[in-house]
Amino acid sequence: MILNNAFKPVAAVVAAAVVMTGSMFAVGAAGAQEIAPMTAAQTQQLPDFVQLVEKYGKGVVNISTLREARVIEGVNPFEGLDERHAEIFRRFGFPMLPFMGPREEPEKRGTGSGFIISADGLILTNHHVVDGADEITVRLTDNREFKGKVLGSDAKTDIAVVKIEAKDLPVLKMGNSDDLKVGEWVAAIGSPFGLDNTVTAGIVSAKSRKLPSDQYVPFIQTDVAVNPGNSGGPLFNMKGEVVGINSQIFSTSGGFMGLSFAIPSNLAMQIKDQLVEKGKVTRGRIGVVIQTVTQDLAESFGMKTPKGAIVSQIDKEGPAAKSDLRVGDVIVAVNGKTIDDSVDMPLMIGNMTPGSTAKLDIIRDGKKMTISVKVEEADSSAPAKGKAAASNASKLGVTVRTLSSEEQDKVGTEGLLVVKSQGAARKAGIVEGDIIVNVNGTAIKTVNDLGKVIEKNAGKTLRVLVQRRDGRIFIPVKIK
Repeated sequence: MILNNAFKPVAAVVAAAVVMTGSMFAVGAAGAQEIAPMTAAQTQQLPDFVQLVEKYGKGVVNISTLREARVIEGVNPFEGLDERHAEIFRRFGFPMLPFMGPREEPEKRGTGSGFIISADGLILTNHHVVDGADEITVRLTDNREFKGKVLGSDAKTDIAVVKIEAKDLPVLKMGNSDDLKVGEWVAAIGSPFGLDNTVTAGIVSAKSRKLPSDQYVPFIQTDVAVNPGNSGGPLFNMKGEVVGINSQIFSTSGGFMGLSFAIPSNLAMQIKDQLVEKGKVTRGRIGVVIQTVTQDLAESFGMKTPKGAIVSQIDKEGPAAKSDLRVGDVIVAVNGKTIDDSVDMPLMIGNMTPGSTAKLDIIRDGKKMTISVKVEEADSSAPAKGKAAASNASKLGVTVRTLSSEEQDKVGTEGLLVVKSQGAARKAGIVEGDIIVNVNGTAIKTVNDLGKVIEKNAGKTLRVLVQRRDGRIFIPVKIK
């Protein structure tokens, strides 16, 4: 509202009152304006985050990480050649690619957030915050600093548990993320761009949001301002309960654009329990590749609505191959739970206990039927006879599994896929996704092969040849 200028008679505005945006503008006889405070009725609908921050902000921590500089050896261009041919190439030239020589990776520092879930120093954060770190420093709101140790980390859900040696710490209360409502007010506390204990607020924009890069997380979408450094921090409801862990943003610039995603607290606590107890997360698998049911495909299958997951491929060595499941079947429910979208299925099967049975409701040739499939452990490495070898392999600092026949065809080699890298392997430069194909001149096809080589060369430096994307590099790893 625009007030008229001084040419208007003063009498016209004497004792006039105008309500604007919840505030009272009182105009006195002299024309002076006074803004009256809002009444309780006017403010009761607005959220108040003051008490929430004062009471629970102390449970939020800053996490700083350091990854030391290291040198990664390149691949030997003469590997596999006899000495006569190798000498010819040495004398007359060989096209050297950049990845063939040793290269230095500089020191890397990072920062993120986390929050305390036990008075004796258990902290929840994101996997990507601590992934690959050689040193972790946890700073509390009172500026005390502690060295952090990763008890367990899960890349698929982006959750990690860090332990610090402390007592009587302020603990945050975990809430039930299933009770969240779209439109509900929520707040985030974290360290965006390293600025400790920054508070932002917004509403829940959507629930059970599936992202293409994440099969195992039904994200909470919010419009809370989340930026680099907020990762791993808590998402609060208005009761001061943690209902999510801030994990990702959608951005074309690297900054906040109104789309942020949090891992539900219920899922986070399930993963935390496994990480604390076993140091890893056990998931189920049935050995199928699935795809989304589109409208056209639904019509071709005689379905009224495009729901479910089409089986496009069956692993010859997986549990599904031993059942009556066939390529072309449309799975519409797992253990009675409807599959609205194909992305629902990995989460359902992944949450099942290995050894249990999955009852799949399917549509085949327009007919409904139920098929039972035994669930096995995902990323399981070797048969029982390889346990001792797997123990030896752990000395290298890697968790590995054999490649399936389909994976071997895709990458063009046999070997062991690195599922998790830590300790000596991580420090040397071996990362998740690398394929170990040769160690000290011995071809590696099974966990037993790797275990035998490590046992034979205890206390020495291993020459590990890994395939990474389309290239191969040698990485020296010193083991004890």
